[in-house]
Amino acid sequence: MDLASNTILVTGGASGIGLALAERWLLRGSDVIVCGRRAQTLRRAQETHPTLHVRVCDLTVESERRSLVAWATAEFPKLNVLVNNAGIQRRLRIAHDEDEEWEAVHQEIVINLEAPVHLSRLFIPHLLQQQHPAIVNVTSGLSFAPLTSVPIYSATKAGLRSFTLSLRHQLVGTAIQVVEIIPPAVNTDLGGPGLHTFGVAVDEFADAVVERIEKGDLEIAYGSAEQASHASRAELDALFSRMNQSRPSTS
Repeated sequence: MDLASNTILVTGGASGIGLALAERWLLRGSDVIVCGRRAQTLRRAQETHPTLHVRVCDLTVESERRSLVAWATAEFPKLNVLVNNAGIQRRLRIAHDEDEEWEAVHQEIVINLEAPVHLSRLFIPHLLQQQHPAIVNVTSGLSFAPLTSVPIYSATKAGLRSFTLSLRHQLVGTAIQVVEIIPPAVNTDLGGPGLHTFGVAVDEFADAVVERIEKGDLEIAYGSAEQASHASRAELDALFSRMNQSRPSTS
């Protein structure tokens, strides 16, 4: 994929992996739009990168997803790449957190799975009219072996990976490329500040991802996530046991 002449929308693009990718696409000459729920975070990103376009949008709300698509396609008619990056990760003890409100659990499902599925469907008619269109879905190494302390996150990322495979198959014969980015634990604030300091540096990860996108790879895993993506069932069972027998880390 030529990253020098695209118009790219990155959901959850004001921080973390989304912002790191947006920065690299800006440097390569693409027009980049990022959306997110926090206006202050978006403003900080735009202050650092004045050519970055921003849009406040709550992807948990169906009408806001539709408004985002209508706005983006009207304001940026050459938009040709959708990056479904927005995600939240919450720790949950399914059988014990009795006071946990369902709405918080539902929000995690919507952000991580419902929103990218819906946005993909909404954008496809527009993308089919563009040059070099693509849908990029950010899943997780936990798609292959879940971390039980973050059960909803793990399940939704597995679901998004499954959807990505089906979407790619259904779009064979069209111009739309379907790319999956599969991070390992990356040192961002996903799930809360300080929870991923053991992870890969975000710049290291983003550099590797962009290089492989430019090479034309459609499935881009990195580090431990790449190992998991090629593991046998027995190896994944062993990985599951190792991850979940000791500290409740996140990925």
